[in-house]
Amino acid sequence: MSDFPASEFEARVSYIQSRMHEAGISALLLMNEPEIRYYTGFRTQFWQSPTRPWFLIIPGSGKPIAVIPEIGAALMSRTWIDDIRTWPSPRPDDDGISLLKSALEGYLSVGLLKGPETHLHMPLAGFETLDAQLRHTEFVDATELVRAQRMVKSDAEIAITTEICNIASRSFANAPRLFKAGQPQSESFRAFKIELLSQGADDVPYLVGGAGQGGYQDIISPPAETPLEHGDILMLDTGATLNGYFCDFDRNFAIGSPDNSARHAYATLYRATEAALAAARPGVSCQQLFETMQAVIGGSDESIGRYGHGLGIQLTEPPSLAAFDQTILKEGMIMTIEPGIAIPGGRFLVTEENIVIRDGAPQLLTARAPEDLPVF
Repeated sequence: MSDFPASEFEARVSYIQSRMHEAGISALLLMNEPEIRYYTGFRTQFWQSPTRPWFLIIPGSGKPIAVIPEIGAALMSRTWIDDIRTWPSPRPDDDGISLLKSALEGYLSVGLLKGPETHLHMPLAGFETLDAQLRHTEFVDATELVRAQRMVKSDAEIAITTEICNIASRSFANAPRLFKAGQPQSESFRAFKIELLSQGADDVPYLVGGAGQGGYQDIISPPAETPLEHGDILMLDTGATLNGYFCDFDRNFAIGSPDNSARHAYATLYRATEAALAAARPGVSCQQLFETMQAVIGGSDESIGRYGHGLGIQLTEPPSLAAFDQTILKEGMIMTIEPGIAIPGGRFLVTEENIVIRDGAPQLLTARAPEDLPVF
């Protein structure tokens, strides 16, 4: 059972092993779902349970070693991994630590993900025990090695992302029959989630948005029971998945005639996105692409975090289209273009598209939002 052929994972492991050799790292220790799935194909919703730790060791040569709870052995055996070492978890007094220690003995330099947007998916006490027992092993930061590889997608990854973007685009195209004045916002969200599933999405783990007169003030709270009213702008932002890969884009809809400030804001965001699409090329930095959009939007609001990000196994991945990110765009990166703009009265609008960086114009994965704000 796998979403890709074994050759896809073999190529990924071979590439990271060459980078490890260059960096003087003798093994990688991975423990988070995205990385374990990326190198093995092990995909399960059982990660929703925080009870058990999971480990994958990528040695300097040869195939990875899975050190996992017994409950995952059957599924892992259906991937391309054949060295699977298990223990009867949960076992609080030794939840895989001694087994992991024995697998890591002899490696002098073991890479861990220590940088931003990473975390230790095991009890800190367990890691401290492991570190103390492996007295001749140094744990070093391998974040940039893994991050650089995962940012550039393979043709197989792009194909899956393209299809989930197509599914969400078809779902948004049916908005006229899904949303209407008087409909509670919670029902709008529910109707759209059902539409995504009926169009072929595997899951909709992320669906946020907002609605309000001429714009919205909050897009991360659970949907309210407040009915949609004339003059509201409804925005839905979906992270639907297919074979474990995300789309991530939104669409805005006016319920009745929007006010002039909303029309102007939407038109500005459309132009900012067009500017980004014209500038997004290999060799351009994330900072430059951010500044391209900022020049259209105007102002220098320091509260702006970013105007987009990477996309793939996770809803948001590095790099960030932000003033602080000097990452150079490369062919094969999947990015979101996500400018936002403030509107008087504490409101704002956001638009978003998904693209693949190509040698030349980027490949638009989403059905481009209309130039004028849609009105129902």
